[in-house]
Amino acid sequence: MDMTTMKSNHGFTLMENTSLAIATIAFGIMAGFFWTYSFNVNYAMQQVDGATYAQVQSLFNQNVRHSMFFIFFFGGGAFSVIAILFNLKQRRSVSFWMLVLASVIYIVGVIIYTKQVNLPLNYYTESWNITNLPNDWEATRDSWNSANLLRVVTSFIAFLMCVAAFVVRSSRL
Repeated sequence: MDMTTMKSNHGFTLMENTSLAIATIAFGIMAGFFWTYSFNVNYAMQQVDGATYAQVQSLFNQNVRHSMFFIFFFGGGAFSVIAILFNLKQRRSVSFWMLVLASVIYIVGVIIYTKQVNLPLNYYTESWNITNLPNDWEATRDSWNSANLLRVVTSFIAFLMCVAAFVVRSSRL
């Protein structure tokens, strides 16, 4: 018997479950990344002066641009779409639609939102001269923090939806 077509007791193949697991892991890692930033780094950054904030935030933005970040950031979207494709035969199951919803939430609420909101704020922050900050530096910081909090929520919801999809699968719903 082919490993990709082996079915569990609940009618899902190894590839269907594995693809869902990979998407779940990617969502979980990104939810943890955004959570750590919002509830640790941002709290510390609210206590520093403008020049320190500008310098450190620019360094964070520049140093987050590496392969491991991109694999998981874009992987959440890509792996979930791949999981949907592997699970198309299960489109009548609740767990399939939970996966679809998780994918849409992540792609819209993290990837597209980052491009539309966080990246312009990053570029703006990186353009600052630390000896002559713009008058709106605190408002910009607060906007970025709020935008990142939305990414915490959306990535966490996507993660929870996939975890719930596994629970539903094990319950045969």
